[in-house]
Amino acid sequence: MKIIKNILLNRNAILVLAVIAGLIFGDFAPLIKDYNIYILGITMTFSMTGLNLLLLNNPKKIGKTLMMGFILNYLVFGAVLLPIAWWLMPSKELFYGFVVIVAAPPGVAIIPFSYILKGKVDYAIIALTGAFAASIVVAPLLVGILAQNEGIKPYNLFITMVQLVLIPLLLAQILRIKAIFPLVQKIRGKVVDWGFALLIFVAVGVNRDAFFTNPKVLLPVVITIVIGTFGLGFVYSRVAKRLKISSELTITQQMLSTIKSSGFSVFTALTLFGKEAAIPSAILAVVVLMYLIFLSLKTSSSKP
Repeated sequence: MKIIKNILLNRNAILVLAVIAGLIFGDFAPLIKDYNIYILGITMTFSMTGLNLLLLNNPKKIGKTLMMGFILNYLVFGAVLLPIAWWLMPSKELFYGFVVIVAAPPGVAIIPFSYILKGKVDYAIIALTGAFAASIVVAPLLVGILAQNEGIKPYNLFITMVQLVLIPLLLAQILRIKAIFPLVQKIRGKVVDWGFALLIFVAVGVNRDAFFTNPKVLLPVVITIVIGTFGLGFVYSRVAKRLKISSELTITQQMLSTIKSSGFSVFTALTLFGKEAAIPSAILAVVVLMYLIFLSLKTSSSKP
């Protein structure tokens, strides 16, 4: 019983179980799909309680950090991922899935892992806040420009971004009130883990046939995402070393340039472009998990 409890409370195990459950019990995924927006709204609200807007009280002082959040998470990541996806993807739906990934806000896991990996936590919080704020405008523009043939209206996506980013961010600040924040901290991790797990279950479940019968679809998706995480992360760490950027700042910036919110991109891809477009986001969740584990092992092995 204790082993089962530990598995159910472990973030890594939960996400892996979500993928396995989607492959085995995918027939139930459509039953949950209609509730995705509520699941994501709750998940985003709790996940963003780690963002303290009070850190933004001096825009001049933090302007560079806010801008770096945008540059690393959108420009750098997108400049690497989109050309490869354009070249390798066998269908436009899969390419649009990558467009949504690039348009998505960063993964909030960057904050706790900045602490775990001895990075710069305050820098991560400020940079993520900047990237989240930018996503409200960047996502509609990017998707509208690159998927204009699909009739996607940027205004409609802007409203979605307000609903799923801006409103949860403001609600998250309410949850930071001293009277309730200790309780929020106790349950935040589990709410976020299980919320994203449900979204990943749906993405894998509705695409179960593709996972089992169409390796020609999966292989280029996996290759693209591995290059966009492991490959870009490695190159960035080498460049940072050449530029003599501190190891603490490097690890946080490295995650900012490689980690996106897979839960958000799963929902958006499914909603805008259909189930095939959600395949990259489902695989992204697994690869990002492996990448964070890799960084954790790398940091542990480098300790004296």
